[in-house]
Amino acid sequence: MYLRRSDVHCQAHATPELRFETQSLTSFAGLVVFQKLVGLLNLKPRLARCFPRTNAGKAFGMPTIFLHLILHILLGFRQLRDSQYYRHDPLVQRFLGLKRLPDVATISRMLKEADTENVENLRGLLREICLDRLQGLALARVTLDFDGSVQSTGRFAEGTAVGFNKKKKGARSYYPLFCTLAQTGQVFDFLHRPGNVHDSNGAEAFMLACIQRVRELLPGAVIEVRMDSAFFSDQIVSALDEHNIEFTLSVPFERFPKLKGMIEGRKRWRRLGHGVWYFETAWKPDKWNERFRFVFIRKRTKKQRKGPVQLDLFIPYEYGYEFKVVVTNKTLSAKHAVAFHDGRGSQEGIFAELKSHCQMDYVPTRRLVGNQLYLLAALFAHNLSRELQMRTLPRSRHTTAKRAALWVFEKLDTLRAKLLHRAGRLTRPGGKLTLTISATRQTQTQLLHSLAALEGTT
Repeated sequence: MYLRRSDVHCQAHATPELRFETQSLTSFAGLVVFQKLVGLLNLKPRLARCFPRTNAGKAFGMPTIFLHLILHILLGFRQLRDSQYYRHDPLVQRFLGLKRLPDVATISRMLKEADTENVENLRGLLREICLDRLQGLALARVTLDFDGSVQSTGRFAEGTAVGFNKKKKGARSYYPLFCTLAQTGQVFDFLHRPGNVHDSNGAEAFMLACIQRVRELLPGAVIEVRMDSAFFSDQIVSALDEHNIEFTLSVPFERFPKLKGMIEGRKRWRRLGHGVWYFETAWKPDKWNERFRFVFIRKRTKKQRKGPVQLDLFIPYEYGYEFKVVVTNKTLSAKHAVAFHDGRGSQEGIFAELKSHCQMDYVPTRRLVGNQLYLLAALFAHNLSRELQMRTLPRSRHTTAKRAALWVFEKLDTLRAKLLHRAGRLTRPGGKLTLTISATRQTQTQLLHSLAALEGTT
């Protein structure tokens, strides 16, 4: 269609006069979808059971303030003081069931007064919501990934310590160990630890506890576990094998001269894929009791060329090899066993989203329990965003060799841009509460589809 210049451009030199009025306007109209989800999950009563004996004589109960923290992170805010930017938003107040929101001092006081029992109860609720989803999916296989992630802070906080910190050397930090579900992309549980511990510190008991909880709910499902080389030990490998858990585990082969000798002395490698070869053998370190299946992988890679480069001349590539070793009790072919193990990289994507969009890297208080509660709020926010998509979208794929998530999930910041951050007005024409939203056709379609899908899951 032909458009004239006058049809497109207009005079826009004048600056509008600003006027501030108290109206029932909201900046988060898409919050109605999460309000519906919270009601379907019966989240408010379940949170109340996590904080027994804490509400007497208080205007704001701890369950409501913790739900406020979850909402705070869902909306994209980080520091506690940022809550003042939406404290008069009517839809936020309706979401929390309040006429006014708690101020920063009240939230800080809650983080200070909470105890370890509250933290354990919230961890149990986090697991319970994930298990409800697994039970609804009725999966034949459940894949658990275990790994740690550093939470750095520039100040002193209870329980922090100076340890290995790749990005902020010398900073105090926490180093929690996480268990994530590959099929749903959710965080199942975590073990909170100071920043100066090794990855495997407390890992065996934590892993077996997570496995036991999944097995109690899904006794017929095959449970699979993936870990990196930091967890390589006779105790962990033997414990998983004794409990009939299928596992793959990276091997720090540089610590074992015999493995290096096997790689260097190997003449015949079997082809695994383009530029990738392998061989396998049954082997054990000297101090181990049993032999396990070790798969050796050799990958051809381009070596970095250092020195001056003449761009007008042809520079040939120099090729070298990268090696890795995986120990497993799986009976799959080497190709599928290696693909399964390589799929654990999806957990790094979960950690990246948690830190970038759920503020998991933020340490708000000087108290250990307060920081654990904030971390839990971040994990709840992440899991709720995944739960919303699983309830409103069809499954994108079946089980793959890498155990990719069954849905192609959008990141939380994308959900905020598409759904949450929409202007609206709350009115009562004819006595009926109505939310009028300024939205494009695509946003309107997505909002209506999400609400209809949630209605269908009641």
